[in-house]
Amino acid sequence: MPEGDTLFKIAAYLRPELCGRKLRQAVIPTMPEAALTDSRIEAVFARGKHLFITFGNDRILRSHLGMRGSWHAYAPEEPWQNPRQRAGIVLDTGDRVFVCFNPQEVELLHGKSLRQRILNHRIGPDLLDPQIDFRSLPARASCLAAPETPLIDILLDQRIAAGIGNVYKSELLFLAGWHPLMPLKAINDAQLAALYQSASKLLASNTGAGPRITRHTHDSAGILWVYKRATQACYRCNTPIRFARLGRHHRTTFWCPSCQPDQRHIGE
Repeated sequence: MPEGDTLFKIAAYLRPELCGRKLRQAVIPTMPEAALTDSRIEAVFARGKHLFITFGNDRILRSHLGMRGSWHAYAPEEPWQNPRQRAGIVLDTGDRVFVCFNPQEVELLHGKSLRQRILNHRIGPDLLDPQIDFRSLPARASCLAAPETPLIDILLDQRIAAGIGNVYKSELLFLAGWHPLMPLKAINDAQLAALYQSASKLLASNTGAGPRITRHTHDSAGILWVYKRATQACYRCNTPIRFARLGRHHRTTFWCPSCQPDQRHIGE
């Protein structure tokens, strides 16, 4: 599932392959008017779950993989693994062909345009940015979300901070001991900042090769604490892991009812 760490690795792979190269051909089926053939690529970078490829004249190609998107690289005459009609971006350097299949969003921006400024508001600070100010994130959350908003929706709100997806959402809340439906108003600024700082560390630990790991132990058990472990015993307390579709978009959520007790009604 593409989250901030996945996009970081995609950008790291594409950067040396594309930067400085002049495209022999560029095809974006949803934007046939986008004249990118013969353009020179200047930069490739990720911000949260978005990939940006910049060209001259302030043009920026943005893509979001969504749930099903992926990037592939092929030799010029090599058969593609997916049907061509699923290709949302095709970038041919002459030596290699880079294809983005099934992207959720593809957009060509101009760096100084109103749309670019709106996008900058839509995507919050990247949790993999080494310069991120975690102390500023609680204020962003208060401005962008109601106090009653559950933590699962706060963490998935890319306007507050970018990079957390469905896997990290469940894993972070387990590690912090917060119930998924705990409202924003129930935790203080320091606790929320610490939650994002933990997210940054987990994302950074998974930017190398290999599978995504949140459970760093030396036993033979799983590499994730709760995600996709419904009904299995919690690694900490043996309570069966619960599963439900929760939050604004009814996203799959996993938690331990013992390690993450529901305290929403305490004191009422």
